[in-house]
Amino acid sequence: MTAMILGEVANFAAYAFAPAILVTPLGALSIIFSAVLAHFILKERLHMFGVVGCILCVVGSVGIVLHAPKEKKIDSVNEIWHLATQPGFIVYSCLAVVVALVLIFWVVHRTEQRKMLAYIAICSLMGSLTVISVKAVAIALKLSFNGVNQFIYIPTWFFIVVVIICCLVQLNYLNKALDSFNTAVVSPVYYVMFTILTIIANMIMYKDWASQNATQIATELCGFVTIVAGTFLLHKTRDMGNEQSESPSLRGECELQNH
Repeated sequence: MTAMILGEVANFAAYAFAPAILVTPLGALSIIFSAVLAHFILKERLHMFGVVGCILCVVGSVGIVLHAPKEKKIDSVNEIWHLATQPGFIVYSCLAVVVALVLIFWVVHRTEQRKMLAYIAICSLMGSLTVISVKAVAIALKLSFNGVNQFIYIPTWFFIVVVIICCLVQLNYLNKALDSFNTAVVSPVYYVMFTILTIIANMIMYKDWASQNATQIATELCGFVTIVAGTFLLHKTRDMGNEQSESPSLRGECELQNH
């Protein structure tokens, strides 16, 4: 738990120094470290396809890092507030909240087969707004530590409230998804949907890709698709190594019990 808290603090700090387009997709690296540590510590053997999945995540991450846009210099939270109150981002925020409310109060209670997608969509929509607000709070802290207090401004506290509300909604529905459905399916789908919506929100608000050419954008998209492929492969084949490590007698006994 201590390591988890330290990791989240480091992830929070990263948003103050790098664009969300770079920070968010690199979250897939935690999957690689988890798989490798589980292989050596918990004896959860990595199948060949799992190793390939890890390699794909690394390759995709390197591609994104090498071609990520430069972070814009922001001198005040009021600048972020100005970006957040632009018509484009206001429209996105309203759509995200309305769609999330429709999913919470209507879709979730009326459908059983698509409940997992509804849960993940709620988490992803709220997550995209969380990332935008977290970035604002992180920049406010960085500027405050540098001697320019940002907590005297109302927008700073507004972003803090948004972070708290969105995080609570995310945790609630992500727990429901993990409690009701297979983690091997929920985790990669949530990662993909959350990352896509976060990148879209970041593009609308900060316009990080406005200074990039088509080659850089295409390379970043290819890197993201590569990470997605590696993540799905790693999750879908994570139990194959454990199945192969079982003794033949145990597998035979299980087959007899099944018959």
